[in-house]
Amino acid sequence: MNETGTDFIRKTVEEDLASGKYSDGPVTRFPPEPNGYLHIGHAKSICLNFGIAAEYGGKCNLRFDDTNPGRESAEYVRSILRDVKWLGFDPGERVYFASDYFDDLYRFAVRLIKEGKAYVCGLSPDQIRETRGTLTRPGVESPDRNRPAEESLALFEKMKNGEFEEGRYVLRAKIDMASPNLCLRDPAIYRIRKAMHHRTGEKWCIFPMYDFAHPLSDAIEGITHSLCTLEFANNRPLYDWFVSNLTDEPRPKQIEFARLNMSYTVLSKRKLSRLVEEGRVEGWDDPRMPTIAGMRRRGIPPEAIRKFCDMIGIAKKDSLVDVALLEHVIRETLNRTAQRRMAVLRPLKMVIENYPENRSEELTAINNPEDPSAGTRNVPFSRVLYIEKDDFMENPPKKFFRLAPGREVRLRYAYIIKCQSVVKDDATGEITEIRCTYDPATRGGNAPDGRKIKATIHWVSASHAVRSEVRLYDRLFLKENPGAETQDGDFTDSINPNSLEKLSPCYLEPSLRHAAPGERFQFERLGYFCVDLKDSTSQNPVFNRTVTLRDSWAKISARSRRGA
Repeated sequence: MNETGTDFIRKTVEEDLASGKYSDGPVTRFPPEPNGYLHIGHAKSICLNFGIAAEYGGKCNLRFDDTNPGRESAEYVRSILRDVKWLGFDPGERVYFASDYFDDLYRFAVRLIKEGKAYVCGLSPDQIRETRGTLTRPGVESPDRNRPAEESLALFEKMKNGEFEEGRYVLRAKIDMASPNLCLRDPAIYRIRKAMHHRTGEKWCIFPMYDFAHPLSDAIEGITHSLCTLEFANNRPLYDWFVSNLTDEPRPKQIEFARLNMSYTVLSKRKLSRLVEEGRVEGWDDPRMPTIAGMRRRGIPPEAIRKFCDMIGIAKKDSLVDVALLEHVIRETLNRTAQRRMAVLRPLKMVIENYPENRSEELTAINNPEDPSAGTRNVPFSRVLYIEKDDFMENPPKKFFRLAPGREVRLRYAYIIKCQSVVKDDATGEITEIRCTYDPATRGGNAPDGRKIKATIHWVSASHAVRSEVRLYDRLFLKENPGAETQDGDFTDSINPNSLEKLSPCYLEPSLRHAAPGERFQFERLGYFCVDLKDSTSQNPVFNRTVTLRDSWAKISARSRRGA
């Protein structure tokens, strides 16, 4: 059950089960269109549909709404199946396609024609729009609205046989051109499309519209609760009209909930497709994308996505969720599960002058302080190390407590060191090396004389380090609501030009040499990272930053609690 309590959808399901209406438990469905990759908004629907089925002893179908050939492909089908399973939900054998029912849907359409509830219309798409009317003006009937059923049947058969060009005719339901709900003003239910279908090939050149195929597919599969987002609320009377006119009891019940809207993010397939097609990202699985594939490649754990969907809950009104909440959940999850490692992303060479040149030793490091069962590992230490450039300043300001000339710091798990001098490039004046001494009595970082050391920095032994490329990913958009603040509303104007920074060479401790693709770690003091699923190899390991260590949401929540 979700953290916010029993939501209105679950209450409805509970009431229906208590009434004995559905004796075998609820049957829900997740109905994606295979015309792109799933994003985190779909994850909310996946968690809801599969979650309700599991909670109440029911079943959930994965049904592909493949009624729009030309935009759909088997690649998208495979990606959707992979994403659903990765999130932790296995539909098993309950995988269906709207195209499984094309013969049934065609027979339903013929039945409507025979019953005088549908007709073949020769108006163009523009003419249909013009005659539909407005909220204050009723629609105008098509000249073909009273076409004899036999004539419509003959034309519909010719449409099916490919005897007309696209757009010449459509099949429309005959409902009510004066209805206050525009959806009921004789909607199109079949159109001519001469395109290759990824499953049926060239068998069909007419295809059902979504508003016709979806409710009837629900009814065929015995769906009890058809859960969809708020934009379909206006279509519910049409959903019920098709179901009541063409199927018997029990009939599925459509229930709407608010879709996920998230700050600094776009969750529109059309907009995401544009990002891919214009080369603004490196594909659907780019780690900056809010697609499930992109989030998986970025190193976000599936349990964090499920937790996030549970926390935001189910509502009847649209709202904007702060992306910082998602980042908080990711940090919280990885803090418990990710092993710690040391990595230097912007290296500065350090030589410990009083450490023997040919000597190295193994120091003990904790794998995860949040999980004692994770144990420890050995980290090699030697005379020449790499530290972060940002951890040294030649002329430090007042509150800079890290390394500087004449100053001591603690090396994580190692020794206390003191900077003695710097080496600079003669041409540029840039610092290329710092020279230090260490205190052999401070192994483990503790000073036996009790002197206080204000800073601890991380490091990597130069002779043992793994050379790597590290990619620092940031939010793809600079504005909370991309496009809303620009004159033309173009969301691409809000793209963050610094959403990706590639660093190389970076140096990692040797335990990361054989890290598996997708494996997640906390790089101490730097953030959470994972091995890239596509580009990383044993010869050239690539790590992606999942999220930084800083948690702005925790600070927001703390301020909110104090204010309350």
